[in-house]
Amino acid sequence: MYNERREQIRSLLQTKAFVSLKELADMFPDVSEMTLRRDIEYLEGEREAIKVRGGARSMKFITNQTDGSITYRLQRNVQSKEAIAEKAAKFLEPGRSIFIDSGSTTQKLPKYVPNERFSFTTTDPAIALELCKIGLPIVNMVGGRLDGDNQTITGLHATRFLAEINIDIAFLSPSGLSLRSGFTVGNYAECELKRIVVEKARMVVILMDGSKMDKSLPYTFSTFANCDVLVTDGKLPEDMEKEAKDRGIEIIYCGSEL
Repeated sequence: MYNERREQIRSLLQTKAFVSLKELADMFPDVSEMTLRRDIEYLEGEREAIKVRGGARSMKFITNQTDGSITYRLQRNVQSKEAIAEKAAKFLEPGRSIFIDSGSTTQKLPKYVPNERFSFTTTDPAIALELCKIGLPIVNMVGGRLDGDNQTITGLHATRFLAEINIDIAFLSPSGLSLRSGFTVGNYAECELKRIVVEKARMVVILMDGSKMDKSLPYTFSTFANCDVLVTDGKLPEDMEKEAKDRGIEIIYCGSEL
C-alpha cells in the first residue's frame, strides 16, 4: 500500500548518506518517533536503508567494495587458509559460546573442530551446515538477510540477535589490515555485525591470509586494542608487528618461510 511519508523518506535517502531521527521528526512533527523507527525498519526490509543508532544509512551510499565474491575467494590461497584455520582451531574450547564469522578462511575451521560439546553461532550458512555434520556441537544460525555474493547474514534481525547473546570466543576474518585503519571490511552492514561481536567477546581471534596485509577498506570493525590473537601466513611489516605486540596480541605465523 502506498505510504506518502515513507516515499518522502525514501527520496531523502536517495540524496543523503545518513538521515537522523531528529531530522525526520522535524519533517513530520505529527508523527511519533516509534512510527518513524518502523518506517526505517520497513525501508531496511526493502533494502533501501540500514537502521543504525540515531537514524538510518542509505544503501545507495554504502560501499560494497570487497575482495571478491565468496566463490572467487574460496579458490584463492587455499593452502594458506587451511594452515591458518588449523592453527586458529587450537583456541577452540568446549563448553564456551563461540562465534565464527563468515568468510573463505573461516569456512576452513569446521574441518578442525573435534566432536565435542561446543556451542557455536555463525553468520555463514556453509559453516553452520559443516558444523552440524560433526555431531555433538550445538549450532545457532543468525537470522536476517542473506548476502549471496559474500554468503553471510546481515541486516536488522542479525544485529538484534547478536546483541542479545553472549559470546566468549570469536573467530573473525577481515578484508584488510593497516596500521592506520586497523581491521577493515568493504560492507557497512557486515562491519556493524563484526563490531557487535568484538564488543561482546572475551577473546577475539583474527584469521587473515597475507593478501589482506597493508590493505585498507572503508569500514573499520576493530583495532589492535580489541584483538587478542592474530593468525596469518603473511609477515607483518615491522611497525605493525611492534604495535600488535605492544598491545599484547599473540601473533601466530603459518608457513616455514616465516
